[in-house]
Amino acid sequence: MSAPGGPSRITRLSGRETTLAGALTVRRVLPAAAQRSVGPFIFFDHFGPVTLPPEVDTDVGGHPHIGLATVSYLFEGGFLHSDSLGTVQTIAPGAINWMVAGRGVVHSERVPEAERGHPRRLHGLQLWVALPPELAQCEPSFQHVAAADLPHVSLDSGEAGRVSVRVLVGEAFGVRSPVRTASPTLYLDITLPPGASWTLPPLADEQAIFSPEHALTVDDEALAPRDMAVLPAGEAVSLQAGAEGARLVLVGGQPLAQPVRMWWNFVSTDPALIEKAAADWAAGGFDPIPGETDRIPAPPWRVRA
Repeated sequence: MSAPGGPSRITRLSGRETTLAGALTVRRVLPAAAQRSVGPFIFFDHFGPVTLPPEVDTDVGGHPHIGLATVSYLFEGGFLHSDSLGTVQTIAPGAINWMVAGRGVVHSERVPEAERGHPRRLHGLQLWVALPPELAQCEPSFQHVAAADLPHVSLDSGEAGRVSVRVLVGEAFGVRSPVRTASPTLYLDITLPPGASWTLPPLADEQAIFSPEHALTVDDEALAPRDMAVLPAGEAVSLQAGAEGARLVLVGGQPLAQPVRMWWNFVSTDPALIEKAAADWAAGGFDPIPGETDRIPAPPWRVRA
């Protein structure tokens, strides 16, 4: 535990915000200058919580990916996922949706028809996981695991009550998620009761925590809502919740074998593959989403030294 006024044991990432569709604020925490990745996680977006007015259209049309897996997780609301594999899946709170792009996939995310024209709540996380170099050009795939099928454990936190842990991806506290991953990956949804003090053990080679709405104390350090704390490797930390309790996620896993490059929606250790993907998309390549014709254009390609 760090002494008051002593050196920090955590790396704090505050992220940066942008507004989409005039009403939806997205906070991008990874990648950051101080920390490009945590385990295999290379991209971490938090959106909401917000009540969107009926006229706001948050549809994201067809767009491509290579070399990564997208991980969608909602606290509130819903959207409709469609992809070039033929998948059509409603994304609901508490479920995990893991799309492996591999050599290339196209997907869209749209407002469910039943919610159009009505005020709607939306709150969730969109993460990217880099694939190991040897699997970066694998066949694309999609996994949906319903909320009821994800394991849950209840842990003692003393007089304050029980800590709830949902194991979204990976293995922790004796239970394993059914989500199949390409490398050791951990993603937990943790709820601390009001006033709880709980020791979080080291569960992965690299790990970080993020609380969307609640302040926390990490050892002796205050952590504001929507700030990420990258935790010291191989060490336990003490988490202290306030009077409202706290809900947070933990992400982590095995560090990347080598740094990856990211341009737009493409990820690779080989810049030539990114350049090829950009050219293919501009030329109308990639398999289409059945029944959809709109395509989001890529930004202008810039060759980097």
